Amino acid sequence: MKKKLLAGAITLLSVATLVACSNSSQGADLISMKGDVITEHQFYEEVKNNPTAQQILLNMTIQKVFEKQYGSEVSDKEVEDAVAEEQKRYGDSYQIVLSRAGMTAESRKAQIRTSKLVEYAVKKAAEAELTDENYKKAYDEYTPEVTAQVIKLDSEDKAKEVLAKAQESGADFAQLAKDNSTDEKTKANGGEITFDSASTELPDVVKKAAFALNVDGISDVITAPGTQAYSNSFYIVKLIKKTEKSSNWEDYKEKLKTVILTQKQNDATFVQGVISKELQAANIKVKDQAFQNIFTQYIQSDTTTQTTTTSAATETTTTAAETTTTSSN
Repeated sequence: MKKKLLAGAITLLSVATLVACSNSSQGADLISMKGDVITEHQFYEEVKNNPTAQQILLNMTIQKVFEKQYGSEVSDKEVEDAVAEEQKRYGDSYQIVLSRAGMTAESRKAQIRTSKLVEYAVKKAAEAELTDENYKKAYDEYTPEVTAQVIKLDSEDKAKEVLAKAQESGADFAQLAKDNSTDEKTKANGGEITFDSASTELPDVVKKAAFALNVDGISDVITAPGTQAYSNSFYIVKLIKKTEKSSNWEDYKEKLKTVILTQKQNDATFVQGVISKELQAANIKVKDQAFQNIFTQYIQSDTTTQTTTTSAATETTTTAAETTTTSSN
């Protein structure tokens, strides 16, 4: 979450400086010294090729376009609720997190509002993808609910030790979960959890391993990426019950609808396409050559189009995708 908070951060100082630069040929003096000054224009010329400054301008443009198009669709209450949830999550450290991200409470609130606007536009576009063809494709990839007992551990050696005990004749898997699992949500219930392929409670690799088991089957130790960088979690799964999959995809229509919409909202390419369509409809023109690269993947400039590097495209696409999810994660 902290990384997402940092991505595309817009500081009030940076925004004010960039906007002010266009007001005159040199702008006001920012710094004075004996025999010289640094003007807004000089500062602008110095920083405009900086990737962070370019990202700020892109974010400002997206904010203005989406506010004009969808501003009435996002209420102040939605934004306030998202801010309150974020404050609750971070507690007393919230202001410190904002400060480290180069934001104030007001600039973060504005960023959340932009996130909500883009999120609305992406959802609206995703609803056009609810075709029978896409429903059937989602159905083919869908696995209905299973019930399993799951033991989560932080050490592979400990996981192997627990697995050996679980494989012993007459072993009580539920008790092993209660005694050893680090998953506070399920351990008290003997690790029992019900989920389908669209659920997000477990890593995909764990769900896949569970779906492959027969009833009463026990998996090997499953390694899944942890919540922290360069860390792993280790799982042991015992399947308790399987649900027979209906041959009629319409029996799962509501579930499949959620699957399709979620996939589209998490698809960076799809999000980029939505943003591109809105920027082009707003007739955005890039007036300074320095900013063409950051806008190229969204709009075509009237002047010679420059080739966007792979790294720049990846960074911008990631930021756009994160914009739609920051406030909800």
